[in-house]
Amino acid sequence: MKLLGIELRRYQEGFSLRPYQGAVFVDHQGTTAEGLVAALEEAGVPTLIVVDHHEPQRRMEPEFADMRRIGATSTIYAEYLEQGLVELDKADQDHRVAATALMHGLLTDTAGFVRAGPADFQAAAYLSEYRDADVLSEILSQDRPKGVMEVIHQALGDRTIVENFSLAGTGYLRAEDRDAIPQAADFLLTEQNVHSAIVYGIVTEENRETLVGSMRTSKLTLDPDEFIKDALGKDVSGRYFGGGRPLAGGFEIPIGFLSGDGGEEYRRNKWAVYDAQVKHRLLEKIGVGGPGQEERKP
Repeated sequence: MKLLGIELRRYQEGFSLRPYQGAVFVDHQGTTAEGLVAALEEAGVPTLIVVDHHEPQRRMEPEFADMRRIGATSTIYAEYLEQGLVELDKADQDHRVAATALMHGLLTDTAGFVRAGPADFQAAAYLSEYRDADVLSEILSQDRPKGVMEVIHQALGDRTIVENFSLAGTGYLRAEDRDAIPQAADFLLTEQNVHSAIVYGIVTEENRETLVGSMRTSKLTLDPDEFIKDALGKDVSGRYFGGGRPLAGGFEIPIGFLSGDGGEEYRRNKWAVYDAQVKHRLLEKIGVGGPGQEERKP
């Protein structure tokens, strides 16, 4: 964001949606952003567009939807551009920024093109003419912040390995460290004899708390979308707590009434309950949650 000069405003509770006439979801279908989706619905802001490469989640009914089993959402937008939505000009700074950002999305979502398909390579070939190679190189070489390293350290210490799955709870995280959860899952997936990693923690933002999790897998026959939905189920309104795409997924479970800081002992007890419940659901889905079957700490 800083290197490309992209301005974003973080949504939080109390954010006024009155100035907005419509919402567009990119690389997302609202499944793990229930607070924002509910606020948009309450404010009467319609969802106009959803463009995503995850499995359809059926959470919203947009005017236009483009959801494909493809390596990256950036690929879809590159296709729009190549077909003439906007005629890119390498002399235009805004166009170079857009192409560089899309190329970064391609690289990250396809794990450096390891998981890329023909459409992703075609998109990269098109964007390569307009992207800023020096800025892209600087973006990709960024060091991990201290907060991310601490979350990864916590996940390493807490992880449970069973049936080639690595499960880890990270405790409480600040909202700005939320992205450390998928990074920790990516890291745990690199351990020998682990084909799937799931990391989760309670993200706190003001008085709102949400249990957020991320799943990564290298097992081609394992569907993260199906796994998360079967393991964690739905809320009272019948909406799944999460979903995914090939090789990756995520989930978000509102803490609700139990949100808030009731003191350190209260926080410890609350985390212990949620940690135990999530692990139980995941182990049950893996098939090792029955009596006499125990997971192991590495």
